[in-house]
Amino acid sequence: MSDKITVGEAIARTLEQYGVSAIYGIISIHNLPVADAVGQRGKIHFVPARGEAGAVTMADAHGRFSGLGVALTSTGAGAGNAVGSMIEALNAGTPMLHITGQVEKAYLDADVGFIHETKDQMGFLRSCSKKAYRVSSPGQAIAILHKAIQEAQTPPCGPVAIEIPIDIQGALVPLSVITPPIAPLIAPKASEAALDALYERVVAAKHPMLWVGGGALACKEEVRKLADAGIAVISSTHGRGILPDSHPRSLRAFHNSPSVEALLEQSDLLLVAGSRLRSNETRTWSLALPEARIQIDIDPQAANRNYLAEAFILGDCREVLGALAARLSANQKTDEGWDAQIAGAVEQAEVALRKQSGPYAAMNDALAQALPQDGILVRDITVSGSVWGSRLFRAVAPLCNIHSLAGAIGMGLSMAIGTAVANPARKVVGLVGDGGLALGIGELATMAQEQTNLTLLIMNDGGYGVMRGIQDKYFEGRQYYNELHTPSFTKVAEAMGLKAWHLNSAEQFESTLAEAINYAGPSVVEIDMKSIGTLTFAGPPQKLY
Repeated sequence: MSDKITVGEAIARTLEQYGVSAIYGIISIHNLPVADAVGQRGKIHFVPARGEAGAVTMADAHGRFSGLGVALTSTGAGAGNAVGSMIEALNAGTPMLHITGQVEKAYLDADVGFIHETKDQMGFLRSCSKKAYRVSSPGQAIAILHKAIQEAQTPPCGPVAIEIPIDIQGALVPLSVITPPIAPLIAPKASEAALDALYERVVAAKHPMLWVGGGALACKEEVRKLADAGIAVISSTHGRGILPDSHPRSLRAFHNSPSVEALLEQSDLLLVAGSRLRSNETRTWSLALPEARIQIDIDPQAANRNYLAEAFILGDCREVLGALAARLSANQKTDEGWDAQIAGAVEQAEVALRKQSGPYAAMNDALAQALPQDGILVRDITVSGSVWGSRLFRAVAPLCNIHSLAGAIGMGLSMAIGTAVANPARKVVGLVGDGGLALGIGELATMAQEQTNLTLLIMNDGGYGVMRGIQDKYFEGRQYYNELHTPSFTKVAEAMGLKAWHLNSAEQFESTLAEAINYAGPSVVEIDMKSIGTLTFAGPPQKLY
C-alpha cells in the first residue's frame, strides 16, 4: 500500500478528525479533488446545495449548533457568490470553514484568462472573513487547514476562508502530513480583583440588570443563577432563550418597548455580557441606558465599542458570570416591588406586540402549540419574522429562534436546511416571505433531496412588506417597487415532491400548522396574507434626534 495520498484526501481525513459530519457545497472542476475524496471515504455527508450562497448559509447554521460548519465552493464567481453569506456568518460569530479552489499555482494572479479566474480573490475573501489563507504548496496544506480551523473556533469565532489551487488539491503528499487536531486558543481570564470588584458593584446596586448577547449563548446556567438571585435579564434577539421567557425576571428582547425602557431608566447598574448593543436594538445607540455600565467580553476590541463603560472585564462570559453567580447567595438581590415592575413591563410589552400582530398573534400561538419544546424556529428577514417571530414566539433555550444577524433577506430557507441537517432529531420550522424565498427558491430542491425534518412557512403578501411599512412611515406613504409577481408556492413545492398546504384563513392556523409540523419529513405551508390580513412593520425603531 502506498503511503502517498492526495491533498484532497488529506483534507477529508483531517475534517473527519475534527468530527465534521456534513459539508455543504457545489462540486466544480476547481474543487473536485476534495469532493472526490470525501465521496470515496464516505464518512462525511455531502449536501449538494443549488447555489454557493445557500451552501455557505447552510454551513453557517450548522456551525452555530455543531461548533464547526464547513462549505465547499468553486473558484472566482463561485467563491464570489458566497460573499454575502460569509458576511452573515461574520456578523453571527459562527465558527465556519469555507474551502474554495483556485486556478493552477503557475497562473495565480496572472490575468491570463484561466477558466474561473478572478481578480484578487484573496482580497474579497479577507473582506468577508475573520481570516483568509492561501495554500502555496502541497506539504503546507494540512498545516494551514489546522490553523484555519483553530482561527474559526477561537473566540470571538467567525468564518475563515482557505483557497487551494487545483493542482495542489490533486498533488500527492505523504500520510505523515496528517497530524492530530489542534484546540482553539485559550481565552483570557479575568483577574480575581476584577471579579471581586464586579461583585461589590452588583451588591451595592439597588436594581442591577444584565443584558446578554450572542457572546453569552453558552451561559444558560450562569444567567439563570443570576436571575434567581434577583437580577433582571434582557437579551438581544440573538441571545433569546439564554434565560427562558418563562423566568419571572426575564425581560426577553423587549428592549424597544416603552415599559421596559422605563425599567432601564430606573436601573442603577447595567452589566453587558457578550453583546454589541446593536444599532437596531438601541435606536442607533440613542437608547438611554443606565449611566453605570460594566462590559464583559472576550474580545479586547469590544471595549466601549458603542456605549462607554465605567469598567471593562476581559474574559469569557461564562467564566465571569459563573464567578459572579458563585459569589451571590440565593435571592440576595430579590426585591418584590422590582419583581412586580418586571412582570408588569413584560405584560405591557406583550399586549402591545399582540395588538400589532393582529390575526398573526393566533398564528404565533398555534405554532408554539404545535412545535415540540425542543423545536427550532428559523426566521428570514420578513414582516412576520421581525414582528411576532422575533419577540413574541417563545424562547425556551439558546439557539431555538435563529435568524440573519446581518439583516440580509433571503437566507431563511438555507439557514433552516443547515439547522435541520445539524439537528436530525429535532423539528425545525422555517419562516420566510415570498420576496426572500425567491432569492434562493432553488434550495427547495435541496430541502426535498435531503428529506429534512423541516416545515417551511411561506408568508406570501405579494411583495416586500417591510419596505411597504418603511415607505408608508418615512416617505409619506409613497409606494414604489415593492410589488412582486409571485407563483403559487404550494404548486412549486408540490412540483418539487414536497407535501404542501395552502392556508387562507386564520381559522386554519391551529389545525393546518399541527398537521404540517407533525408530518414526518419536509413540508411547506403557504400563508395567503392578502386573504388573512396585512401586518405592518416599519423596520427597527429609528434614532431619536
